Amino acid sequence: MRLLVLNASPRKTGTLATLLREAVAGTGGRFDVEWVDVQDLNVNPCVGCMQCRPDADCVMPADDGHRIAQSIAQADALLVGTPTYWANMTGPLKVLFDRVVPALMGETERGMPLPRQKGKRAAVIATCTTPFPFDRLLRQSSGALRAVTEVLHYGGYRMVGKLACPGTKRRRGVTEEVLRKARRIGERL
Repeated sequence: MRLLVLNASPRKTGTLATLLREAVAGTGGRFDVEWVDVQDLNVNPCVGCMQCRPDADCVMPADDGHRIAQSIAQADALLVGTPTYWANMTGPLKVLFDRVVPALMGETERGMPLPRQKGKRAAVIATCTTPFPFDRLLRQSSGALRAVTEVLHYGGYRMVGKLACPGTKRRRGVTEEVLRKARRIGERL
């Protein structure tokens, strides 16, 4: 079985990467893991031509968006991690999601969304510099979780876990409680 991990943090050894690695460890080696640092990808923005939905393929020149779309289609589970930027996912992750639409969804003849990853498992982890409880009151990390979850919902994924880790600006390192929550997400994948 294959697990695709999308790390949208520019910090490859930061809090988010630590939590994603802990979730992967929680899978107990059940998966062959493909780790992707989204910041390193060369993905041109979507041009909104909408050809990808009926054709199931992006018509833009080949780039990493096409490669990640194939990885999504081949993976049995998806783990997405994003820092919170303005109560949302990072820009590079949003650009990637816009470009992998053909892997996530199509359209019926009547124009209704058709999920292409129906029933596959997914989980989302978000980090946030805003401390608790303000991250919740201001809907910061919950906004990032909600945005990613919405994308995955249209792809047909079954969400098995969400984790928000607020207050990363002041706190260095990750508490054992948060690491344990990340491992449990991995167990559910």
